Amino acid sequence: MDEGANIPQYKLFINPFDLKELKRDIWIDDPIPAQLKVDGKRLEIDISYRGSHIRDFSKKSYQISFYKPNMFKGSKQIHLNAEYKDPSIIRNKLSFDFFSELGVLSPQSQHVLLTLNGKFEGVYLEIESVDQHFLKRRNLPTGSIFYAVDGDANFSLMSDLDKEIKKSLELGYERKFGPATEDFFLQEFIIKINTIPVPEFEKEIPKYVDVDKYLRWIAGIIFTANYDGFVHNYALYRNRETKLFEVIPWDYDATWGRDVNGKVMEANYVPIEGFNTLTARLLNVESFRRKYRNLLEDIMKKQFTLEFMIPRAEKLLQLIRPYVLQDPYKKQNIDQFDQELEVISNYIKERRNYLQRKLAKLN
Repeated sequence: MDEGANIPQYKLFINPFDLKELKRDIWIDDPIPAQLKVDGKRLEIDISYRGSHIRDFSKKSYQISFYKPNMFKGSKQIHLNAEYKDPSIIRNKLSFDFFSELGVLSPQSQHVLLTLNGKFEGVYLEIESVDQHFLKRRNLPTGSIFYAVDGDANFSLMSDLDKEIKKSLELGYERKFGPATEDFFLQEFIIKINTIPVPEFEKEIPKYVDVDKYLRWIAGIIFTANYDGFVHNYALYRNRETKLFEVIPWDYDATWGRDVNGKVMEANYVPIEGFNTLTARLLNVESFRRKYRNLLEDIMKKQFTLEFMIPRAEKLLQLIRPYVLQDPYKKQNIDQFDQELEVISNYIKERRNYLQRKLAKLN
């Protein structure tokens, strides 16, 4: 494999006995010890598989925790995503970068080349972990972080999974950072979303959530068309200074015209008004709805255009193409990879047409 001129090379070494243990049961989360060589530095790490259904794929995704030293470049933990179902391998990064352009807190990401015990495993996407170090790197106030782990993170009192009243208001969430006392604020937030009377909602809800940033997050979902984005695929951060919640996107490979299975997705698949309880209640308020519509129109003039997005997508595709040709899991599909710029381009055109027609619904 050629050295990547502009792509970091991550050399992973796992004792064959430990590697056998890792492969024995892909559903076990217990990490195994390993070494990672980056930029000439040899790092002691713990490694495990990551994800749910993606563990079944031949190209595995990994979670890495730094052990010695216990931090590397300001991170305690990173994620290496195989992006197996995305023929372009760029959709997650394209989405995170897009969210950042919209003013939404988003993980940083970069493509890397991974070898395991000397064998090239292909092009991966390294994604920053959303944790206390994520906040520290951005000079943000400390606070709690909750991961939305399943569809019950729908901002509702009703379960999205079994359509019954939730037995716990924390269903769908896992606290990643912050003391247990922070659970109370999450519970209070869910209750307030569902019980503030309509006449008081406009004045009261901004005491719990940063409405502007929430609407920007919703706009990001609408433009990238992440079907699961409203009830899953996000983290909640409660800023300890402002006392407000804001949302951080996560897992955006099923976007820009392809679904979770990598199939072409219709441009009208994700509705302009979204779907979760908080979004529905916000868009029921005329001032919030008008702000949302203005935001969508502004983004459609500036960021969600072929002129803005296609050069960014093309640059990423050109960067990784020489290594996709050598990727043992992707090289046989290079023809499809080469068509992805057109797929993304067609999606943007069709999605713009759909949204233009639907903007009147937000009057």
